[in-house]
Amino acid sequence: MVHKYDFLVIGSGIAGMSYALKVAKYGKVAIVAKNTLEEANTFYAQGGIASVTHPWDHFEKHIADTLDAGAGLCDIEVVEKVVREAPAQIKELINWGVDFDKDEQGNFDLHREGGHSEFRVLHHKDRTGAEIQLSLIETIRNHPNIDVFDNHFSIEILTQHHLGKIVTSSTPNIECYGAYILDQKTDEIETFLSRVTMMATGGIGCIYQTTTNPLVATGDGIAMVARAKGEIKGMEFVQFHPTALYNPDERPSFLITEAMRGYGGVLRTIDGKEFMQRYDSRGSLAPRDIVARAIDTEMKERGDDFVYLDVTHKDAEKTKNDFPTIYEKCLSLGIDITKDMIPVAPAAHYLCGGIEVNMNGESSIGRLYANGECACTGLHGANRLASNSLIEAVVFADAAAKHSIPIFKQYDFQEDIPKWNAEGTTLPEEMVLITQSYKEVGQIMSSYVGIVRSDLRLHRAMMRLNILFRETENLFQRSIVSRDICELRNIIKVGYMVIKQAMARKESRGLHYTIDYPFKETDSIL
Repeated sequence: MVHKYDFLVIGSGIAGMSYALKVAKYGKVAIVAKNTLEEANTFYAQGGIASVTHPWDHFEKHIADTLDAGAGLCDIEVVEKVVREAPAQIKELINWGVDFDKDEQGNFDLHREGGHSEFRVLHHKDRTGAEIQLSLIETIRNHPNIDVFDNHFSIEILTQHHLGKIVTSSTPNIECYGAYILDQKTDEIETFLSRVTMMATGGIGCIYQTTTNPLVATGDGIAMVARAKGEIKGMEFVQFHPTALYNPDERPSFLITEAMRGYGGVLRTIDGKEFMQRYDSRGSLAPRDIVARAIDTEMKERGDDFVYLDVTHKDAEKTKNDFPTIYEKCLSLGIDITKDMIPVAPAAHYLCGGIEVNMNGESSIGRLYANGECACTGLHGANRLASNSLIEAVVFADAAAKHSIPIFKQYDFQEDIPKWNAEGTTLPEEMVLITQSYKEVGQIMSSYVGIVRSDLRLHRAMMRLNILFRETENLFQRSIVSRDICELRNIIKVGYMVIKQAMARKESRGLHYTIDYPFKETDSIL
């Protein structure tokens, strides 16, 4: 089956849906969701969305905080763009039905999170992402120009390669004509042709054993664009959230929001001793990369599996009111956070790199935009400042919409794209090989490419991943295409890029820390 849309949006989080809403009044839009619209990283974002909203705060402070967290690798133009345009995009979210918490005077009830010098994080209790996601979904579902394709898995984007032309990274003017997409209900691979495509597939957390990301976060968009010879950047900068709930039997890990440290939560070792002051003068409010490394160091030196986050000294009723989801989750495990400290450990959480895009959200491939966690805009540099990601997504959705709306009708549908070629793929998928290889990738990445790295660890990871790559590609060529084997291919491809770019960075900076090069090469801002 062939579908034709003016705008094809691959991904169902805030990055894809906000773009879809902005362009839908100008043309027909298809949103392709791997599971359902609800199953996206946005839904699980607890903390909030950062924006200057009150007189005591100002843009320069937010810009400075972002640059400081980014460890000298932020794009200053991008930082200024996102920070200065944030208030207008907050108003648009509110117009779409998002309800941010307010105080008794009717002002926004703002949180402060690690790395922020002011209270500037808007939130809805401790489930901000869910509030945003559900509000956008309701608007999306009721929009006459938007068609939603739930349970559709994107296999690869369409380029000149599918017209029989050789495409390499040096090929000029590579263009995207849409995507091959698997309908998981019928197992049919359908062709989606588009004038413009937006890649918004989210993160890569599932390449690690322990992650706060939903299990759909297998780096699909990044892998697809990389295979199509698009530019990928900053993959070495994987952010580990320092405080995921320690519950070894649960995957993904339940997130204990950054806002809980901003609220006054204190990190302690298992014997109850505070330790963050030894690592940073800001203590438990230091940026995530510093806190994650500190916790990792304490756990390894002491031989412990977790540390504690303590909010027992705070007002019990306020804790329960401000963090109801966390309170209920912990209580279900026998932990009353008003009386008991919370066991936490770092978990893979956010990717600062991804598909390289410019100020308009354009990738290096023509007619292809990228937004959200799968994109590398230059905002985060070497380390994301807490709660900057959601605002980045709506600001760049706006930028991409403003750029693509005036030009999308200039592009024709590429009618010569052939149907998916399944010739020779007669073997049913070999699930034992797929599931075990998937686990191996997680073990390799967690053991050797985690919070602390070395040349030897990265080399070992590359050797082992290369074996899995060859086995999986051979299996893919012979097997009937399925979501399982495609996800395996994607996590291997993404893992390879994380390792390769980590090996190329001969310094420690932000989220990339290596014992072989413990210092920064330069403090210059790019």
